[in-house]
Amino acid sequence: MKRLTMILLCAGLPLLAQATEAPGGCVEARVDGYKAPDYACLSQQMGNNPQGTKAAQKNRAARETPIHLRQPNQIGLSTPAATRVRMGNTFGTSVKPQRP
Repeated sequence: MKRLTMILLCAGLPLLAQATEAPGGCVEARVDGYKAPDYACLSQQMGNNPQGTKAAQKNRAARETPIHLRQPNQIGLSTPAATRVRMGNTFGTSVKPQRP
């Protein structure tokens, strides 16, 4: 009886595990309704993005700019124009801003 059950289970196993072709050539396996994508293939596809490479290079270049050459508003400092807007008509005459 056990052997018959084992044979039936082994014969039905290929029916449960199905491989489907995902867009772009990656294989996705399904076992009992659960999907298992090939993450190595997906990572490789994400690495082949020329626009993303250009953006990464621009980001690296922006981070390499010395801090003393950056604009004050890029590093979180207040600019005179922003202070004038915040202080309103009390700029230069009071310590209390018109707009808090």
